[in-house]
Amino acid sequence: MAKTAQDSVQVEELLYQALETELGGIQIYETAIRCAVNDDLRAEWSEYLGQTRTHRKVLMHVFESLGLDPDTATPGRAVVAHIGSSLVKAMEMALAAGDARAAELVAGECVVLAETKDHMNWELIGHVAKHGKGPEVDILQAAFDAVEQDEDHHLYHTQGWTRELWIQSLGFPAVLPPPEEIKQVETAIGASRAEQAREQMLKKN
Repeated sequence: MAKTAQDSVQVEELLYQALETELGGIQIYETAIRCAVNDDLRAEWSEYLGQTRTHRKVLMHVFESLGLDPDTATPGRAVVAHIGSSLVKAMEMALAAGDARAAELVAGECVVLAETKDHMNWELIGHVAKHGKGPEVDILQAAFDAVEQDEDHHLYHTQGWTRELWIQSLGFPAVLPPPEEIKQVETAIGASRAEQAREQMLKKN
């Protein structure tokens, strides 16, 4: 497949939104950790917080390499910041309500929402790197390679944690840690297979 000249303005917009997503992600994980009741989940999110800080550094290197100002404001970036701060406020509301288990569920859902955007950002950066033209594609490819596996892990594993914690809250047997964690899922296909295997895991337990 022939490579295509990318829309450089929109690529920059993607990068601004990606940086804002990582900045918001740091605050989201800091708050989610406060909501975590399950010790394994708290440890998992603490690891993700460290990785998210690293992802911010990776993007800052991209900005420096491409000569972009990381403080540039765009309408799209403002929306991303608003969504991130709203997720933090949602968790703080849940904490203030005084039900620790409910707050943990809210935190799981907020992390999944944030990581869905984050995961898409990096998939798009990878798409530009693979199909685009110009010297910037090598910079984007290096950043994508450094982050991709972490992003897959964050999304699919937190989806599994949140599903199983919800199942537990409903009074049904849950697989904790979730199948995604046990099977070290890193892909959408792997996540689907892990979820399908949960009934067998319950029988073994």
